[in-house]
Amino acid sequence: MTIRHLTIFLAVAEYGTMSAAAEHLYLSQPTISQAIRELEKHYNGLLFERLGKKLYLTDRGTLLLPQARELVNRFTEVEELMLNQGQTSILKLGSTLTVGTCLTPTVMLKLEESTPGLEVHSYVSNTLEIEQKLLKSELDAAVVEGEIQSPDLVVIPIIDDCLVLAAGKHHPFYERNLIFSDELNGQPFAMREKGSGTRQLFENYADKHKLLLKVTWEANCPRTILNAVLYNKVLSVMSLRLMPHEIRHQRLRIFHNEDLEWNRTFKLVYHKNKFLTPAIYELEKILWQYQSIKLPPECGILRNRITDPSPAAV
Repeated sequence: MTIRHLTIFLAVAEYGTMSAAAEHLYLSQPTISQAIRELEKHYNGLLFERLGKKLYLTDRGTLLLPQARELVNRFTEVEELMLNQGQTSILKLGSTLTVGTCLTPTVMLKLEESTPGLEVHSYVSNTLEIEQKLLKSELDAAVVEGEIQSPDLVVIPIIDDCLVLAAGKHHPFYERNLIFSDELNGQPFAMREKGSGTRQLFENYADKHKLLLKVTWEANCPRTILNAVLYNKVLSVMSLRLMPHEIRHQRLRIFHNEDLEWNRTFKLVYHKNKFLTPAIYELEKILWQYQSIKLPPECGILRNRITDPSPAAV
């Protein structure tokens, strides 16, 4: 059994067919088939079973998968460390969409300036997809705003953030200083896509307070959502860090949740078995520089309406 066998095994497990794995690895299909047969002979049992046109992991294959992935990743890291010493090294950095819009460009610039020879490759998507790529070691580290589910990932909260309710000049809320949460019922909203940490946090809040949301815009681009708020009489809940220019020029009105239910943190995330390079340590150091956030003085308040207790409850 060699690293080559495990690399082929991982490709077949991911792509589901010998032909797709062969195409991905630039090998012939007989070469892929032979390597899987050799690996199955070595471990005395089938690693895949065929159902229809696809291959699926057996229990034995499922047992091997995380171990194979860890071994291949460690081997790759050792190769990169030794072969690239004194040359350009690469950090594959993931960001969720909010982080990628308001933070990643400046972080990348500082990281490359402070780490000679480092080249940062950026990948931006929602929390769910970033988590999957970290688990597959397709990313070295990531900065996310959503909740990470896998126990195999290390999560370090670093940067304070909060969501605010945003209303454009054409919306009736623009002239208000105070609104109540139940007034959000039936209001048209622009929302992020499913899998977004921003959307998940707000949907959890809506469920808790029994709010019925009317989603008329849905997009995976923060700028698209912001434009919808500015021009289309919809509301949105988004990061305060995404709209400093619009707030400063009073193009929209923002409301802060009085009970701090929309407060959150951006987190540095990496696999628990990841070899932590100097670049990852430097990334964490830079992220701490963005830790705090301040609400603008003209920020309005969103309050949860308190119902007076009934005489029977007193």
